Amino acid sequence: MSDVAVPELDMPDLDMYDLDLLAPWDGRRVPVTLLGGYLGAGKTTVINELLATTDRPIAVLVNDVGEVNVDASLVRRKHGDTIELTDGCVCCSLAGGLVEAFEGLRDRDTAPDHVIVELSGVADPARVIPWASSPGFILDGVVVLVDADQFAERIVDPLTSDFVKCQLRAADLFVVTKLDLATPDATARTRSLLQGFAPDAPTLDSEAVVSTASFLGLATRRTGGIADVGAPQLFDVHEVRTVKVPQPIPAEDFESMVSDLPPSTLRAKGIAVTPDGTRLLAQVVGRSRNVTVLPDAETQPPTNLVVITPANNAPSK
Repeated sequence: MSDVAVPELDMPDLDMYDLDLLAPWDGRRVPVTLLGGYLGAGKTTVINELLATTDRPIAVLVNDVGEVNVDASLVRRKHGDTIELTDGCVCCSLAGGLVEAFEGLRDRDTAPDHVIVELSGVADPARVIPWASSPGFILDGVVVLVDADQFAERIVDPLTSDFVKCQLRAADLFVVTKLDLATPDATARTRSLLQGFAPDAPTLDSEAVVSTASFLGLATRRTGGIADVGAPQLFDVHEVRTVKVPQPIPAEDFESMVSDLPPSTLRAKGIAVTPDGTRLLAQVVGRSRNVTVLPDAETQPPTNLVVITPANNAPSK
């Protein structure tokens, strides 16, 4: 065996890194939805309608800000390729690319509640997924819009088939659009093809999406369920702990438990069941603390509270 000395590795000093870039917003990661679909599927229309009805501060990254026809009364200011709305939403152009767009969001003092990225009509969402998990962000899901009027033709057309199938393979959820233009037979055919292509991906009509914003929060349908907050990453400056929730628990006791979480709490989620069987979802994002009834469509087993706090403020277990 050789006695050759193994040189010590020269590890870089962590101070040389910009921790605001690696872990912005005190380690909180903002969920990102990738919105795909072939040319003319209606992505911009869905974004317009969502912005008109949401009460959440959402950031939307779009190919062309000019195509987003926002009601002038909702616009707080417009500068360059960015539109800021009165409800905290912001629309930014992707003209400079995903790198510049995500860097622009990271530079903001306040994190958005959610980010939606409108992909181009021929983009493969799978190739963009890594960007949705860049520092400060975490993938929530891939939504693919499907034009009921023309989908059956496009999926077999040699000129469009490859693009369409790539998008379908990446989808966590399908949204069927252009229902007003499609015949009942065409709509039924579209749903049948989607079911055959990806039986595990739910399908919604576009009308349901814009009225309930049900394409946000798709992580609720992934492993870990609605209370999954995601695994910590290398440069996350936070600690994760679990707070035991008695099951069942009276609603007022669960609300008090959530309210009494330390002020340093960055993020918390959990599901409780009350004595009458009602399931309650607790969601904490910074100062915002909410306990709401879990919709029947998202009924899942009760969990403990998963709580994220800054590493130097994490209370002992």
